[in-house]
Amino acid sequence: MNTRPSFARRVRTLVLGAVRNPTDARLFRNLSLVALLAWVGLGGDALSSSSYGPEQAFLALQGHVYLGIFVAAATVLTVFVLSASYSQIIELFPSGGGGYLVASKLLSPTAGMLAGSALVIDYVLTIAVSIASGADALFSFLPNAWLIFKVPVAVAVLVVLTLANLRGIRESVVPLVPIFALFIVTHLTAVTVAIVANVNALPATYATATASLSAAHAELGLLGVILIVLRAYTLGAGTFTGIETVSNGMPILREPRVRTAKTTMRYIAVSLSVTVFGIMLAYLLYNVQPSAGKTLNAVLLEHVTAGWAQGWGQGFVLVTLISEAALLFVAAQAGYATGPRVLSNMALDGWAPTRFALLSDRLVTGNGVLLMSVAALLTLLATNGDVRFLVVLYSINVFITFFLSQLGMVVHWWRARGSVRHWERRLAVNGTGLMLTSMILVSVVVLQFGQGGWLTLFITGAVAGIAWTIRRRYLQSRRLVRQLDAEVLALGTAVPELPPAEHRTGHQRVGIDQEAPTAVVLVRGFNGLGLQTILEILRLFPATYRNFVFVTVGAIDAGVYRTQADIELLRRHVRSELDRYVDLMRRRGYHAEARSSLGIDVVEEIGRLAPDIAERFPRAVFFAGQALYPDGSVLDRWLHHQTAHSLEQRLTAQGVPFVTVPVRLAGTQPQISRTYQ
Repeated sequence: MNTRPSFARRVRTLVLGAVRNPTDARLFRNLSLVALLAWVGLGGDALSSSSYGPEQAFLALQGHVYLGIFVAAATVLTVFVLSASYSQIIELFPSGGGGYLVASKLLSPTAGMLAGSALVIDYVLTIAVSIASGADALFSFLPNAWLIFKVPVAVAVLVVLTLANLRGIRESVVPLVPIFALFIVTHLTAVTVAIVANVNALPATYATATASLSAAHAELGLLGVILIVLRAYTLGAGTFTGIETVSNGMPILREPRVRTAKTTMRYIAVSLSVTVFGIMLAYLLYNVQPSAGKTLNAVLLEHVTAGWAQGWGQGFVLVTLISEAALLFVAAQAGYATGPRVLSNMALDGWAPTRFALLSDRLVTGNGVLLMSVAALLTLLATNGDVRFLVVLYSINVFITFFLSQLGMVVHWWRARGSVRHWERRLAVNGTGLMLTSMILVSVVVLQFGQGGWLTLFITGAVAGIAWTIRRRYLQSRRLVRQLDAEVLALGTAVPELPPAEHRTGHQRVGIDQEAPTAVVLVRGFNGLGLQTILEILRLFPATYRNFVFVTVGAIDAGVYRTQADIELLRRHVRSELDRYVDLMRRRGYHAEARSSLGIDVVEEIGRLAPDIAERFPRAVFFAGQALYPDGSVLDRWLHHQTAHSLEQRLTAQGVPFVTVPVRLAGTQPQISRTYQ
């Protein structure tokens, strides 16, 4: 038999990589990220914000630039407070989940849904802002006439990142390490040179800053000064984005995950604080002013290298800006690494279609990656890659999640007071985080509402509304399924016994007549759908089938593929559920046996098992029950996997006889009663 893969399969393998075996225990270690790689893959978002966060804050000072030193100090303090707060979240939720899980578990499922909706939008904007900012940095040293190519270049980068992430998280991170290292070296060099070259001016700069503060106080009053500093601090809040990515990305970290995550968090906090404070201070030392077609960082670098030997200065500026642009593109990786995971967590809880919890054969949540990419593409095209507008949209959603996370932790420590060691200190850390994030959230909404903030609130509200609708439909469906389970499981003994002459006694295992008609029943757990399928087979084909083979594929999705122990637990659960079917049918006198497997694609895995079963039982017919929902709406068909229909197409194409058994989720009881009572 020709086993050569098709041309399409060979191309797919070339682009995305070979299929991975999810049951291979070595993959957990091989695919996970150590702290250094996690710093690159998850910390790029935070560190890259130094390319636009300080600039946005500096420009917002409205001529009172020396107040920037106080804004920089407040920014550094906030970074360390948020890092300490999220380190406590990591300890409390070592399996990951970040703001979504914190709000869901510690506040309410609805609060979790709001946090999750905000996070999904946030990570879409992470991708869009990072790529747009990277394009800005890239075109800062190119002729202005070339700016017409900025958006097409951004789209091309988006496509490349999408393909890289469809291959796998680790594969998309490892090639980025040199870029990350180059950014660290060039920016640390630039900041060090700027400070060392002006070390004698530092006392004068501080004196000027305090004098500027006094002058601003005399001119504007205390409230005016506070508003200017608060506005700059708030508009530079994009600097804090990315701090939460570690808590969301816990499943991809190397064991012990908590220690790896906390180490990664320290790397992020220190590198971000040093870079942001150094850049803001360098702006003041060189009195940097905006220049058309250039970022403030580009202008700063030109000042820093002005006295360098000919060619060296221009070369350093070029390399630094290229590293900045590249790191901004790298920062989009955080959106891909954690956004689809938030979406998969919401899908597992019924707030999003369950297809977003499915894994691809590369063991990534491919549907989530594609959704994030399409949404980011539409965002880039709709805004024409305008970074300032995107940052407005970006910062609001970040702080919605920050606020809900900190609120949930404060509630937790208060409830646990007296029963947890050092709860006062832990409460103080998250309480400070709550105070800062709530202040920034209110400020961002008030200051930026008219500049586009209303749009991100509208979009987030719309996503939350969609999530609420999806959840309601899933709850309705689950209620109907539970009703079917209760009705049919109560009538499990309604499976008719074979006539006495053909009856097989008790639990005795007897050999199956392989030449006899055999019903191969595809089931998912011992439930009403599976039992009703058996009853329908016996009703439609009376006295035909004496042999039953039950087949189940345990679906390995994002909820299962966390640890090897979870996979082993799924394997045991699948076997125990099949044993219940086999036990039932043998007690009724039928021949019965079972087949099971684990896989990421149920249809693909059954397609692999079917030929062997059909060869063993030449007169086998495959059956699968398909639940029919009362209204049969397009939404229901989209939310629920039409597995039976997909199997029918796959197996009939292989020449395997297949029958789909429709099972209505309403009015089942009367039908069973009429048939078997």
